[in-house]
Amino acid sequence: MLTLDFHPTGRHFLQIPGPSPVPDRILRAMSLPTIDHRGPEFALLGKRVLSGMQQIFLTKHPVVIYPASGTGAWEAALANTLSPGDSVLMYETGHFAALWNKMATRLDLKTEFLGLPGAEGWRRGVQADLIEKRLRADTQHQIKAVCVVHNETSTGVTSDIRAVRKAIDSARHPALLMVDSISGLASAEYRHDDWGVDVCISGSQKGLMLPPGISFNALSPKALEVSKTARLPKSFWAWDEMVDLNRSGYFPYTPNTNLLYGLAEACDMLLDPQHGGLEAVFARHRRWGEGVRAAVKAWGLEIQCADPAVYSPVLTGVMTPEGVDADAVRKLIYERFDLSLGMGLGKVKGRMFRIGHLGDCNDLTLMAALSGCEMGLKLSGVKLAGSGVQAAMDFFASHPSPVALARAA
Repeated sequence: MLTLDFHPTGRHFLQIPGPSPVPDRILRAMSLPTIDHRGPEFALLGKRVLSGMQQIFLTKHPVVIYPASGTGAWEAALANTLSPGDSVLMYETGHFAALWNKMATRLDLKTEFLGLPGAEGWRRGVQADLIEKRLRADTQHQIKAVCVVHNETSTGVTSDIRAVRKAIDSARHPALLMVDSISGLASAEYRHDDWGVDVCISGSQKGLMLPPGISFNALSPKALEVSKTARLPKSFWAWDEMVDLNRSGYFPYTPNTNLLYGLAEACDMLLDPQHGGLEAVFARHRRWGEGVRAAVKAWGLEIQCADPAVYSPVLTGVMTPEGVDADAVRKLIYERFDLSLGMGLGKVKGRMFRIGHLGDCNDLTLMAALSGCEMGLKLSGVKLAGSGVQAAMDFFASHPSPVALARAA
């Protein structure tokens, strides 16, 4: 039998920016017996998770749930709204924006990859003015969609989606706005209806605190209308049958029943008014991000995101000094301290590592992770300006969580 639990004692610290640590409450929910996905019990579960996800996306419109990864939801968003040869404007903020662009080209779409040149573009968020300028030049309205990443997991940058919507409107352009919030949803503030997003893509393994295996498309009425004439091939991904059957709580094919149990529990946890609901979730992640960044600044190291206005509350990218292989540092930290950190991807491979602060996490979880990072950096010969661990302790001690723990009695 394959041995997966190879940690000799204590717990493994999973501090990558997804998959995130799964709370015990969700693991217990997932252990319930599988039920008939055509029976009356399932309809109650289906309606519960569909309604919960509407609340998490902050939308009144349909949310489609797929038994797939976020990559599947990328394809679903494109396949349901576009036709072969359509032009799509995609904005490069990092590795995952680049992968989405690659997928679009494979689907026979004409993509234009907009962004700042070189690695500098991977240190900043979406520049909405560049999108507006390009759309104004598209007087024939050849561009059918604008695709941007909300929280770029490879770099630790959270872009201003409201500004992108404003840019499209200012250009008086009919293009759809598609947003990848795979790592942003339920960690960073996201408001589907208020921000005028047409299709939002997300996944289960980040802020929703589930294992990988579920993905989502949140839709707008405009996107649903466009889907009626879109001609890219689709069957599994088609919205029409999904939206129709979802009204009664069912799915057109076998759903991931036990992950839906976990999703129902995650919705209860995230939306619980006793713990402040979504606003408290957003505030918690902002606070964790500030504490981690306090540590990085105390070490004297650069943060991958160069614009403080768009620092991610989901993860922090840490740049290692010139000549220091970030992957070697990560490997040492993993082997010595049982701590997993995210690697640098694409243009920044070997130049940075990523600390996730999402999922089943708290102040002391992050303090342990920062301790492992500090020890590993020192053992790797990196000369630090000061103690990031002390800086983070000072921050968390002087900035208490706005939501207190419930009383035991």
